[in-house]
Amino acid sequence: MFDIKGYIFDLDGVIVDTARFHFLAWRETARELGFELTERDNERLKGVSRMESLEIILRLAGIHLDEERKWAFTEKKNTRYLEWVDTLRPSDTLPGIADFLRSLKEAHRPVALASASKNARRVISLLEIASLFDAVIDGSMIEKTKPDPEIFIKAAQALGIRASECVVFEDAQNGIEAAKAAEMTAVGVGSPEHLGEADLVIPDFSPSHIYLLKQRGIVR
Repeated sequence: MFDIKGYIFDLDGVIVDTARFHFLAWRETARELGFELTERDNERLKGVSRMESLEIILRLAGIHLDEERKWAFTEKKNTRYLEWVDTLRPSDTLPGIADFLRSLKEAHRPVALASASKNARRVISLLEIASLFDAVIDGSMIEKTKPDPEIFIKAAQALGIRASECVVFEDAQNGIEAAKAAEMTAVGVGSPEHLGEADLVIPDFSPSHIYLLKQRGIVR
């Protein structure tokens, strides 16, 4: 049985699918470099910072850029990404997650968002769910990205709860590793094939899977 007092959520792939926006923006940026980014390549970019994502693309393409050009390309990518983000509406939240967040709020459970994206606050504002979070830790507030546990440790601190009493909801292996490194309970959202180290894996936040969380003592 888990002793959970705080709830921490990743953003992309858990609350909203902006991963497709990242992919589209990175693909256009990669094409400027003469490299065709595939969806398989894109899996390596999940949960890491903008600059680290570019570094991965450059390694895949066998390209070297100076620091000035790297920053220019990351800014281009972000501009493209934000153009897609600005199309988001509340109906774009993934099935069941908004209701789950509201139920935690109504039960007075401390809830944090922990996302490597520096645009996290903008996204949850567009989705009209910002008020459901007691704390937001985004990419501008950390020095190390997942699988380093820094972001989750800071989220727990912001909630005033011990890390061991928090559960993290994540869709990426890097995030699961970060949660475990922080000694938190890790719930994978997606396929067990890619999230095998999680304490529990659910495909989504449908009522039947929320019931499973309750059965396991993760939600009370």
